Amino acid sequence: ILEKYLWPLLKGREFAAASELWELLEPVRGHNMAKGALESALWDAEAKQKGVPLWRLLGGVRGEIASGVSIGLKPTFDELLAAVEKELSAGYQRIKIKIKPGRDIEPVERLRQRFPSIKLMVDANSAYRLEDAPHLRRLEPFYLMMIEQPLGWDDLFGHAALQRQLQTPICLDECIRSLEHARAAIELNACRIINMKLGRVGGYTSALAVHDLCRAHHVPVWCGGMLESGIGRAHNIALSTLQGFSLPGDVAASRRYWQQDIIEPEVEITSLGTIRLHNHPGIGYQPRQDLIEKLAVRKAVLT
Repeated sequence: ILEKYLWPLLKGREFAAASELWELLEPVRGHNMAKGALESALWDAEAKQKGVPLWRLLGGVRGEIASGVSIGLKPTFDELLAAVEKELSAGYQRIKIKIKPGRDIEPVERLRQRFPSIKLMVDANSAYRLEDAPHLRRLEPFYLMMIEQPLGWDDLFGHAALQRQLQTPICLDECIRSLEHARAAIELNACRIINMKLGRVGGYTSALAVHDLCRAHHVPVWCGGMLESGIGRAHNIALSTLQGFSLPGDVAASRRYWQQDIIEPEVEITSLGTIRLHNHPGIGYQPRQDLIEKLAVRKAVLT
């Protein structure tokens, strides 16, 4: 998509600001990940050209962000407990666990008994139906921060109906793919929190618009992750410095995912569960070109 459709739109053009690229990309239907990759690179280039950190160019207000982690389904509760204890010991400020029917109430109850005061949330990845509302209400005594994406990836009306039946806030993730989706979700009261993924919404210009909309409606935002390499993670870190990102995101240390990341320095968290921003121009990290060359299975050069 980049090579055949998006990159040719840029050839021979000059931009006064990276945000101008969105006018060219927005008419292209779909392919937000490709758009986001291209636009994010241009924002990084603009920040480097101006000699400022990307997070400051974006309008970030904090030089340190809170970090949380996501823990997948485990075969046994003991394994889940061990995983949670490990991440808490590392300093992470918020724990998210995956749930599905039959693997929800009991693990949450037992975790809350073991850790009565931690910031705890669950992610359903569309595993439930609206008819499951009475079952999901059984989670309410455990004071979860939120239930993420309980229903279908595009079911805004269903989520609105479900939120009316729950005290626990619903957070939308897969449903939020553009400013229009965010506006519809807010107007329908389909959620009380939004998980923003930079690639899913198509890059910074779209992300900034969604962020501003959420702030105007007092809807908290946090940054989700998608197993990005260090380059993608650096962009998530920059995005998370915006004022509206008021909850710990899924932006963790490099070593949690990679034996060796493709950036230097690698992303690290402090003992307080935070990530400190660098003040170097651009994303603040240097790609390890030698390692990228070593690991590459296919190369595309855009000229």
